[in-house]
Amino acid sequence: MAHQGQTQGAAIYLAISLLLGGGAAAQAAQLVLTGVAEDTELYTTLLDGSLLAEQTGETDEDAEPATPQELVAAAQADYGRLLALLYDNGYFGPTLTITLDGVDAAAIPPVRPPRRIDRAVITVTPGPKFRFGLARIAPVAPETKLPDGFATGETARLSVLKETVSAGISGWRGVGHAKAELADQDLTAKHRERQIDADLRLAPGPKLRFGALTVTGNEDVRTARLIEIAGLPEGEVFDPEELELATERLRRTGAFDAVALIEARRIGPNDTLPITAQITEAPKRRFGFGAELSSLEGLTFSTFWLHRNLLGGAERLRLSAEVEGIGGNSGGEDYSLAARFERPATFNEDTNFYALATLEQLDEVNFFSRQLDLEAGIERIANQNRTYSAGLGLRVAETEDAFGTNEYTLLTLPLGAEFDYRDKELDATEGYYIDASITPFVALSGSESGLRTYFDARYYRTFGSERPVTLAFRGQLGSVAGPDLSEAPADYLFYSGGGGSVRGQPYQSLGVDLASGDTVGGRSFAGVSAEARVSLTEKIGVVGFADAGYIGSEEFYDGSGTWHSGAGLGLRYATGIGPIRLDVAVPTSGPEVDEDFQVYIGIGQSF
Repeated sequence: MAHQGQTQGAAIYLAISLLLGGGAAAQAAQLVLTGVAEDTELYTTLLDGSLLAEQTGETDEDAEPATPQELVAAAQADYGRLLALLYDNGYFGPTLTITLDGVDAAAIPPVRPPRRIDRAVITVTPGPKFRFGLARIAPVAPETKLPDGFATGETARLSVLKETVSAGISGWRGVGHAKAELADQDLTAKHRERQIDADLRLAPGPKLRFGALTVTGNEDVRTARLIEIAGLPEGEVFDPEELELATERLRRTGAFDAVALIEARRIGPNDTLPITAQITEAPKRRFGFGAELSSLEGLTFSTFWLHRNLLGGAERLRLSAEVEGIGGNSGGEDYSLAARFERPATFNEDTNFYALATLEQLDEVNFFSRQLDLEAGIERIANQNRTYSAGLGLRVAETEDAFGTNEYTLLTLPLGAEFDYRDKELDATEGYYIDASITPFVALSGSESGLRTYFDARYYRTFGSERPVTLAFRGQLGSVAGPDLSEAPADYLFYSGGGGSVRGQPYQSLGVDLASGDTVGGRSFAGVSAEARVSLTEKIGVVGFADAGYIGSEEFYDGSGTWHSGAGLGLRYATGIGPIRLDVAVPTSGPEVDEDFQVYIGIGQSF
C-alpha cells in the first residue's frame, strides 16, 4: 500500500532532533532500491531524488555518515518525494515501501529512533505506465507554444500538465489578458487503456490596459521620479515584459534594496489594471576602500564615496581616488582622482545622462602623462544585453615619451557599444561579448585631429557535462588614425604584453622600436587569445592558454609591424564571486626579453 503524507511528520521530527541535540552517533548504512531495473531511466530518477540515497552516500560520495535520526527523517520524507517522481513519470498506481533494518520507516516513532541502522530498503512496484489519450487545452492565444510532451501518446507527466497550463496562461497574458486563469480541468484515468485524458479549459478574461502606477515605501526618492524611471506605459495594452522592464529599470539605479511591481487583484475602471510599486530604499551614502598587491603593479590603494540619491531623483554621485604602482615593475606610481554623476531616465526611461571629471597621472614603462578629462553624455540601455553610449569630452594633457614632451588639448566625441551575451561575467561558459569604442578627436592644440578605435570580441563554448571543457577565444583590434606617430597623443597609442594582452611577455614590452633604441606605442594593435578550461572537480579546474599580440607604426594593421606570443598553464579555484586565477606563462616568440616567465593572480577568468 502506498504511504503518503509523511513529509510533515519528517519535518517535525527533524526540528525535535535539533532541539534535543541528536542521539546516536553517525554511521554508514547500506541502501538497496528494488522493484525497478537498475539499467532504466526510472531507477536513476528515483535514486537521484531520494534523500536516503544522499544520506547513505549512494548519490553523494562526499556525504558524511548519517545518524539514525537523519536516516529516519530522510526515509519518511522519501515517501512523498518518490511518489511525486513516480506520478511525474506516468506511474499513477504505484506501491512504495521503505524499511530500515526490516521495520517500515513510516511506523518508527520520530522521537524514538533505533540506536543503529545498517540497511535501508526501498521497494517500488511502479505499476503500468500511463500515457496521454486526449490532450486538449482551449482556448489558446495565437502563437502560444505548448510543451511538446502534451500530446496523445506521450508519457502522462504531472509536470507537463502544470507546464501546459502555465504556457496557456502566459500566452494570454502576453497579448494583454492579465487575469487569464485555469477555469476547469477534466482528468480521466482509463486503466484498461493505460491512458490519461486531459481536457483543460482556460478563461482568458478581458484584454486590459496598464492603469496608474502607485508607489509605496519611498521616503527620499520623489514619487514622480520613480514613475519616470519605471517607464510603465500607462494606457497601453498590458504586457508582462513591460512589467519586468519597469522593475529592472528601478533596480539598476542602485538606489533601492528591494523592488516589486504588483498587479492589482481587481480590474480597474475601463478595463485597466492598476500596478503598485513596493520599494525599499538603500542607504543613501556609502564609503569604501581597498588595497591590492601585485608582483607587476606593486601595491594599490583605492577609496570611494558614493551618494545614491543626490537630488532626490535617484541620481548617483561617485567620488574616487587611487594610487597604483607602489613598488611595482610597471613604470612608476600612478595617481587618479575621479568624479562621476549619473541621472537615470533623463530623456526617456532607458536613457541615462552622465558627467565625469578625471585627473590622472600615468608613469608607464615607455611614457609619462598628466591629463584632465571632462566629459558628458548619454547611455542608452537597449535591453539587458545591449548598451550604447555617446559623449562630448575635453582632454587637456601633457605627455613625455621618446619623441619628447608634448602638451595638447583635444575635443573628443566618444562613442561606444557593448553586447554582453555571456552566461556569467567572471566565469563565462557560453555566449559572446563585444565591446567597441570609436573616438573621433579634434585637436585644439599640440596634435592633429584623428580617430581612435578599439574592438574587443570574446566567444565561449562548453562541451561535456561530467568534466566540462570550455573553449574561450578573444580577439582585439586597435587603431589611431590621423596624426603621425611622433605627433599622436602618447596615451592614445598601443602596447602589448602583460595580463591584458599577452601573458608570458613583460608588461608593455612590445611597442615600436625607434632608431635611437627607444620604444614608443604603436598606432595599430591586434591581439588574439585562446584558452581551454577543464573542470577537474566542482571547485578545481586547469587551463591551457596561448596569446599573441601585434604592434605596428601604421594606422591600420598591414602586417609590417612586430608580433610576439606567450603560452602557459593556469589553475582555477571556484568561489562564490568567481574563480581565483593563477596563471604561469612563458614567452614563445618575439623580441628577446629579460624575464623567463610571468605569474598572474586575480579573481575571475582572464577574459
